[in-house]
Amino acid sequence: MRPPLAVAGYTDEVLDVVGGTLTEEEHRRAERFTRKRDRLDFVAAHLLVRHCAAELLGSRACVLTVVQRCERCGQGHGRPWLAEAPEVSISLAHTSGYVCAVAGAGRVGVDAEHATSGPADHNLKTLALTPAEATLVGDDNSRLIRQWVRKEALVKRGELTLDRLREADLSALPLGGAPAGTLEWEGRHFTEWAAGTVIATAVTDEPAELRLLGG
Repeated sequence: MRPPLAVAGYTDEVLDVVGGTLTEEEHRRAERFTRKRDRLDFVAAHLLVRHCAAELLGSRACVLTVVQRCERCGQGHGRPWLAEAPEVSISLAHTSGYVCAVAGAGRVGVDAEHATSGPADHNLKTLALTPAEATLVGDDNSRLIRQWVRKEALVKRGELTLDRLREADLSALPLGGAPAGTLEWEGRHFTEWAAGTVIATAVTDEPAELRLLGG
């Protein structure tokens, strides 16, 4: 199989270039969003992950079905997988106006968040960071969000849970400069990038190729 592939872009641009068909469950979940903007982010992310997997497989997005089923409650959320290609792992994320996806062998996870200027949130630091990480982050919100996104991507790989984020110490990873390129931590590869105020990270077993859609 080809190396993992991560694809990302602004919601409007993604909707302009990707195809595919959502399942009835995905349509129902999309309709639960009260704001149109949030609904479009959800739809774009779910179409983009099909596009990403199709590129990896040399297939067409319209023939791929994304399935989600919570292991605890049985509802249509939780870690996604492909009905037609369960050997391929997939992950997706959306934040206001921006979406991303990753597909590949082994474990994969992706997350993206807006990093606003201003001081770091003390409660989030306490929840997510080890003492060593907290020292490196200081009062810098962009550094905090960068670490948060890294750990969320590990959660989506199935390696962490939100109540155990402090069990992973990522203080060995750099926080200076703009997120760009690939980093390695304990056998995992972090592909990081920024788009405006968005910070994003995909975590894969092998270095991933990154494609940014649109301008």
